[in-house]
Amino acid sequence: MIDGDPDDLRSHIRDVPDFPQPGVLFRDITPLLADAAALRRAITGLADALRASGGPPDRVAGIEARGFVVAAPLALELGVGFVPVRKPGKLPAETVREDYDLEYGTDALEVHADACAPGERILVVDDVLATGGTAAAATRLLRGVGAEVTGLGVLIELTALGGRSTVGDLPVTALLSY
Repeated sequence: MIDGDPDDLRSHIRDVPDFPQPGVLFRDITPLLADAAALRRAITGLADALRASGGPPDRVAGIEARGFVVAAPLALELGVGFVPVRKPGKLPAETVREDYDLEYGTDALEVHADACAPGERILVVDDVLATGGTAAAATRLLRGVGAEVTGLGVLIELTALGGRSTVGDLPVTALLSY
């Protein structure tokens, strides 16, 4: 999937215990982002894997905030445009909103109402797939504005949290799994 040893990229992921709350082991991608060569390998590796799994989308949708950091360079690598999926109140034009449940409450995502043409093939991208709630909400939101969501691409999948089951039959491409 990637050029070189995946453990090399894994060495750029920092484990932060007890963040954001006690008992959680946070997988921090900021060391990977700080290393240009590792970041390039991650983006090209993810792009290569996505190309092999069904061809490029028409656009890449990135989920705020760390998903932007992955999605924008991935869109450039794939030669397609970028669609921001944002927290409420951040987009300037008319928006469509999707509320979703979290482990301890609710949240929402928004996209411009005209972000996608009907039937446009959109790849949803985030940094990490954990429980899948945010990715599932982004998928519903984009489908609601007429997009055909073709898959989910992430740097890291936390397999024990079962996110794949939350996103249903949406194909998932993960560069690293923990």
